[in-house]
Amino acid sequence: MTAPTRSLGDPQAVPGAPARRTVASLRARLLELMKFGFVGGLGFIVDIGVFNLLQHGPVALLAGKPIAAKIASVSVAMIVTWLGNRLWTFARQRTSTKAREFVGFVVVNIGGMAIAVLCLWVSRYVLGYTSPLADNISANVVGLVLGTAFRYFAYKHLVFTGSRAPEDEAPVVEMSA
Repeated sequence: MTAPTRSLGDPQAVPGAPARRTVASLRARLLELMKFGFVGGLGFIVDIGVFNLLQHGPVALLAGKPIAAKIASVSVAMIVTWLGNRLWTFARQRTSTKAREFVGFVVVNIGGMAIAVLCLWVSRYVLGYTSPLADNISANVVGLVLGTAFRYFAYKHLVFTGSRAPEDEAPVVEMSA
């Protein structure tokens, strides 16, 4: 009895090929998450800095108006993260239509901002916490964690939907018998 023949396109034809693809895919996802985290960290610094300057800073242009301060700070941070994610994190998944991507990015960020603003609103107006620390914990810790998870999945599946470049695929070494 002879062993069944397998074509080179068959994943079982190359011993270990599926495992190498899986490891390479996980490595690529981890790198993407690290880039996303770095860009998000930069956006976080911009967001918190602008929020606190507007709400509690020396000039405090929006003192007593935490919702307006949060909307302004997220808007500034959004520009920073748009550039970082488009040009670096998801650079190989960009679509050819910048306008569509930007509109999608803005819509997703409005959703993420709404999550942070809702957390701030609940903290302030439902729970009655009005200190600068409470504002920052509700908007910039709880709201940030929930908004970040939402943004990553929405960017990945709704905004940056272009085809990945072939070099992103893990090379599979074909072995001949």
